[in-house]
Amino acid sequence: MKAGLNAEHAHVSPKYLYDALGSKLFEAICELPEYYPTRTEAGIFAERAEAIAASVGRGATLIDLGAGNCTKAAKLFPALRPSQYAPVDISVDFLRDAVGRLQMQFPQIDMIGVGMDFSSGLALPEAVNDDNRLFFYPGSSIGNFMPDEALAFLRRVHAACMHGDKANGGILIGVDLVKEKGVLDLAYDDALGVTAAFNLNILRHLNLLLDADFELRAWRHRGFFNVERSRVEMHLESEIDQVVSWAGGERQFARGERIHTENSYKYTQDNFIAMLRQAGFGDVAAWTDPAGWFLVCHARAA
Repeated sequence: MKAGLNAEHAHVSPKYLYDALGSKLFEAICELPEYYPTRTEAGIFAERAEAIAASVGRGATLIDLGAGNCTKAAKLFPALRPSQYAPVDISVDFLRDAVGRLQMQFPQIDMIGVGMDFSSGLALPEAVNDDNRLFFYPGSSIGNFMPDEALAFLRRVHAACMHGDKANGGILIGVDLVKEKGVLDLAYDDALGVTAAFNLNILRHLNLLLDADFELRAWRHRGFFNVERSRVEMHLESEIDQVVSWAGGERQFARGERIHTENSYKYTQDNFIAMLRQAGFGDVAAWTDPAGWFLVCHARAA
């Protein structure tokens, strides 16, 4: 964190957006009319549930990466009938509450909540079955990685699907596709300002983690689609000349200077499937919405 704040172009990992409050704000974002990914992906899962189940098979160990409130996975339970559900999330308290509620609804499914930052490793507890693993990564969260990081992440998922020297599992993943800049700009800078609150909350989180003194009112949200890099960028822009201090350091921010908080890369169907294959996956099945805005893929570890 401190290294990112001290970098020439200040940046913070997007994982720090998702403390308990940040997770709730993201839930609110998903209800916004401008934010199409959640409802578009949900439409694909609803309309293609049987085809997805036929591709995936039933009775898998469903490992939900970045599970949040677990609702996306829960909607697939009737079709996939997982033997075990292992939601993984960095926000431990939020996850614990979500799993407690879900276990009451589905007492027949073994559930193991895993509080973990999976962005750099996938060392799951022994209690998570290593047979017939299905890694579930919806919401186009793969877009938060740089392309080379996304490939490395998919390779780690592939490795976690291996049972000894035998491939035994796969991935079910949602991917946001390239589309008009105006649609993307609105999706990440909504009229109600919920995305702005979500982004600004990272400063409140940093204040707690670093004993910092960010003044939220001195910053503003910026979210826009960078066409050349095929990614949405989120930044926080200083509205004044200011000095921010934290334990062991400080930085002068000039008016207009930014902290880069998140990227969301947008792919074409062809280049994402090519990335899956490069990571070691094969037998790729793909589904999109009628407008071609969003992609869901199931791919088996080869």
